Amino acid sequence: MIKLDGMLMIGSAGANIGKTELACALLKKFSKEHNITGIKVTTIKDKDGQCPRGGEGCGVCSSLEGNFCITEETNKSYDKDTARLLEAGASRVFWMRVLKQHLVEGVNALLDVIGPDAVSICETNSLRQVVEPGLFLMVRKNDSDAWKKTAQQVRDYADRIITSQSSSFDPVLERIKLVGGKWTLQEKATAIIMAGGGGRRMGTDKSMLEIEGRPIIERMCERLAACFEQRLISANEADKYAFLGFDIVPDKVPEQGPLMGIASALEASDNELNFVIACDIPHINIPYVRRMLAEANRVDIVIPTHSVLRTTGDKKYEPLFAVYRKSTLKAINEVLSAGGRKISDIFTRCRVKYIDLGDAEWFVNLNTKAEYEQYHKNYDVWED
Repeated sequence: MIKLDGMLMIGSAGANIGKTELACALLKKFSKEHNITGIKVTTIKDKDGQCPRGGEGCGVCSSLEGNFCITEETNKSYDKDTARLLEAGASRVFWMRVLKQHLVEGVNALLDVIGPDAVSICETNSLRQVVEPGLFLMVRKNDSDAWKKTAQQVRDYADRIITSQSSSFDPVLERIKLVGGKWTLQEKATAIIMAGGGGRRMGTDKSMLEIEGRPIIERMCERLAACFEQRLISANEADKYAFLGFDIVPDKVPEQGPLMGIASALEASDNELNFVIACDIPHINIPYVRRMLAEANRVDIVIPTHSVLRTTGDKKYEPLFAVYRKSTLKAINEVLSAGGRKISDIFTRCRVKYIDLGDAEWFVNLNTKAEYEQYHKNYDVWED
C-alpha cells in the first residue's frame, strides 16, 4: 500500500452524485493558502471498446496506448471535470487513465511528476485499493442505497461517507483540516488519554517512554489533536502533563482504578462520543477509530476484540482502546457506588458492540520493558 498523507481522495457510490462538486468546494476553501494538485483517475478494466458505464462509450478507454496515460489539463474553459478543478483553484490538474491491474505503476509515474509530498485532491474509487491517503471521503445520494461495484470494494475504507444534499457540503468542510501538508477530519468527539496508571510491569511511567526522543504521550496528543474536537488527559498529576496543553482531568476519588478515571473524564467531556485510549499504545489507526465511532451511533460502548488482548472468561477485549458514549456515566457510577472497580462490570448494564481487530499488526501495547525494546527494534515497521 502506498501511503500519501498529502492526498485527500474522494470516491462516490455512483456517477453524477457530487464528487467533483465536493472536490471543487475543498479547492476553493484551501487553495488560497496552499498549492494543491487536482487529480482525476479513470480506471480501465479492459481495452475492449466497451464503456465501464455500459454501451459503446466515447473511445477514451479503448484508445489508451500502454498501461497508463497521464495528461495535464491547461484550459479552464472546458466543460469537463479536470477544467472545473483548475477553475476552482488547483495549481495543476492531471488526468490519469490506467489499466486496473497497473494502478501501482500508474501512481508511481504520477508521483514522479508531482512529487511524493505533493498536497493533492484526487477523484477516484479504485485507487484506494493501492493507496492509503491522508483522508478518504465517499459521496452518496441521500435517496439511494445503490453502490456501484468499484465503490463497494472500497466503502469500508472511507473515513466519512457524505450524503449529497443539493451540493451543500458545509458541515463536513468545517471539520476537514490541512496541517503541515497532511489532510485530516476532526471528529465531533472527545479523545481521552488514560495516563493514571502506575506502570508497575514496566518499572517506570509508561506515558513518558521516549520514542525518537519524545515522550509517547506527546506523540499521541499530537496525533489526536488533529482528529478530535476535544482532547482530555485522565491523570492526577496536572503539573506533570501541563506541557502538553491539554485539559487534565483528575479522578474524582483517587486510587479507584481506570473505571474511576473514565467516569471522571466522561463527566468533563463536552461530547456524547468519547474515544478512550491507554497511554501505552504508540500507534493509533485513525480509520479504525473512525469505524468504532460510527458503530457507537447504535450502541453505548464499542470495544475491539483480538486473540492477543486481555481475556475475561471467553471474551477477549481491549476496554482502554474503545468508544464510550457519555450516557454510560449512569451505569459506571452505579457500579462504582456498589464498590465495583472492573470496567467489565458495566457491560451488563450497557449495549456493547464488539468488533474484530483481525490481523491488525499495528495494534501494540507497551506493558513491559521487553515490549518497549521490541517496539523500538521494529519502529520503522510500526510507524506511519
